Formats: sequence, C-alpha cells, structure tokens
Amino acid sequence: MPLERIVAAALQIVDEEGSDALSMRTLAQRLGSGTATLYRHFDNRAALVAHVVDRMFGSVELNGDELTALGWERALRTVAHTMFDALARHRNAARLLVEHIPLGPNAMALRERCVAVLLDSGFPPRVAAYAFATLARYVLGFAVQVNGHGGAGQPDDAQTAAVFHGVDPDLFPATVTVAGVLPVPIEDEFSFGLELLLSGLAHLRDEV
Repeated sequence: MPLERIVAAALQIVDEEGSDALSMRTLAQRLGSGTATLYRHFDNRAALVAHVVDRMFGSVELNGDELTALGWERALRTVAHTMFDALARHRNAARLLVEHIPLGPNAMALRERCVAVLLDSGFPPRVAAYAFATLARYVLGFAVQVNGHGGAGQPDDAQTAAVFHGVDPDLFPATVTVAGVLPVPIEDEFSFGLELLLSGLAHLRDEV
C-alpha cells in the first residue's frame, strides 16, 4: 500500500476525530487492511505522527529562490501566512506540533529556506536560528487557537462584543474606550503581531 495513501488517511482521522483517535488499529480499519501492513512503514505511532505532521508542511509550497528574491521581511511574512493557512486548514492536526519538533523532510526543507534567507540578509547564525524558531512557534500558537475559535460552548464575536460594550464605565473606562474594536478578529491579531515580530527582527539586524 502506498505510503502517501496511508498518511493521507491518518491525517483524515486526526482532522475528523482528533489526534487521540489515531492509532495503528483505527488507521488499519480505515484503510481496510491489517496493522502488519502499517508496521512495514512505521515502527510505532510516534513515527506515524511524524509523517502526518510532515505532510502538513508539504502543503507549504515555497520556492527558495523566490523567497530570496523577496527580501527577508517579505519572505518571512509570506512564509508565516502560508504556514498559518496550511495549519489552520486542519482542525486538530496542528496540535500534534505542540508535542513534537518537526524534523521530517518537508519541515527541514522549509526551515532551510527560511534560515538561508536570514543568513544571506546579514543575520548572525544565532539570530537566524532564533528568528525562525520564534516565527514557527508564533504561527503554531495562532493556528492552534484559530482551530478552537468559535467552537462548541464558545461565545461568538457578537456576544463577546456585547460584553465589552456593557461593562461598567467607572470600573473599566479603558475597555469602554476601545470597545468599538473588540474583540479583535484572530486573523487581524495574527497579522498585527507578525508585523511587530518582523519590526523587532529588523532592529536586531540593524544593531549587528
């Protein structure tokens, strides 16, 4: 059985039922095969999860030469938004990245391209490594949150806005002042924070 088909089915299970639902047995049942078939490809569940995670990174299609041509700020902005979109398309799978540092071929290739852009732009090795690690954690944090945003039992934005508008102005005068723009849409939060991160990196680079 092709590895690609197996990993695709595993990702589908995680998307539909959550990461805890993924096991060799449930995957074998989904594929209509025996677990022995799966163990030819994976030593254990952790190895399977690593492939599922790397499949998500495989959907982040970014050309190294094109990133270099963009310049480091536009390149990182593009990478961040593309990664965010790729992870946010999967309701549950992004959470797997909280437990495992991605070391598959697709994740390694993406890291390589981004760090190369930073090094070529004059960032010292330590700063380049920290910059990509921070960017990746930032994207993951938002991807995990957006997956749970507005879920069952969560108030919608209209309800939340009503709470902010209804607070006691004597107790929360600052909140009343900004109530008209609350709650901030999570996509806007992501873009705003990303610009702050890039601005901070620009200052670091200038100080080198």
